[in-house]
Amino acid sequence: MSSTGTDGADGTVLQVCPLLPSLETALAEHHHTVKLADLPDPAAYLRDHGGEVVAAVTSARIGVSNDLMDALPALRAIVHFGVGYETTDVSRARARGIDVSNTPDVLTDCVADLAVGALIDVMRRLSAADRFVRRGAWASDAFPLAAKVSGKRVGVLGLGRIGRAIARRLEGFGVELLYFSRTPVEDVRYRRVSSPTELAAECDALVVAVAGGGATQGLVSAEVLEALGPRGYLVNVSRGSVIDEPALVDALVNGGIAGAALDVFADEPHVPKALLDLDTVVLLPHIASATHETREAMGELTFRNLHHFMTEGTLVTPVPTH
Repeated sequence: MSSTGTDGADGTVLQVCPLLPSLETALAEHHHTVKLADLPDPAAYLRDHGGEVVAAVTSARIGVSNDLMDALPALRAIVHFGVGYETTDVSRARARGIDVSNTPDVLTDCVADLAVGALIDVMRRLSAADRFVRRGAWASDAFPLAAKVSGKRVGVLGLGRIGRAIARRLEGFGVELLYFSRTPVEDVRYRRVSSPTELAAECDALVVAVAGGGATQGLVSAEVLEALGPRGYLVNVSRGSVIDEPALVDALVNGGIAGAALDVFADEPHVPKALLDLDTVVLLPHIASATHETREAMGELTFRNLHHFMTEGTLVTPVPTH
């Protein structure tokens, strides 16, 4: 494969942050790629060569900051490794004529699998039971009873690709499914409720699967957690910003909700210290898409987006417009 084409882009590809090794290899083999993190003086490089960069490849966690965007006057594409893109100001990019892509679909199954596993874990207290056995407590005590998963009423907050995949899996547990999304989803039989608060009030467990970004920041508020109540469970596989984290910590410490399984946090990798010793909380290091198969598929799609832009001038999976 060549790095340019008739309708493509001549210029440098900027790798903003460390990426999957196989993706880094493909970028280096097929395009003139500069790794920003490896430069002895990134600021000097951007000052002297920023005008040569036509595409930036980054992760969903890092994105492309406004300052970096401003340092790249010829930038025409921002390619994200990951389904999220809230770390990049997409509106600002589009106003400059910069296209933006992500990697949808390829991680849906693994994120949905983990969401269901996390729900079972927190309700049946699997991780807590494992710790109970490891510390030798079983020899002198009985492990406390947990909550049944099958037959419960489960609310899915955000019925997009991932939310729908979670719901389909939960159908096998005979649960009653409810959801809230900004717009109704036409081809599902789940009941839509009018707000996140109503959803929390009507369900035994709330699974959060909305996109991150300003529009959903703090969507799971103290009011929503209060509606979920002392017998309710929360699972978050979206973004830490979606939940009012201080309110969540308060609810967990003081029994405002029964438990939570959290794969994401507001200030990763920092986790609120008050949660570390709670057996009612399952804490995961943002691993929803972290399987060999899914990460390689994400890498392949990221490269396809970049290569298609450099050779054809367009992206394979541009982020949707709202």
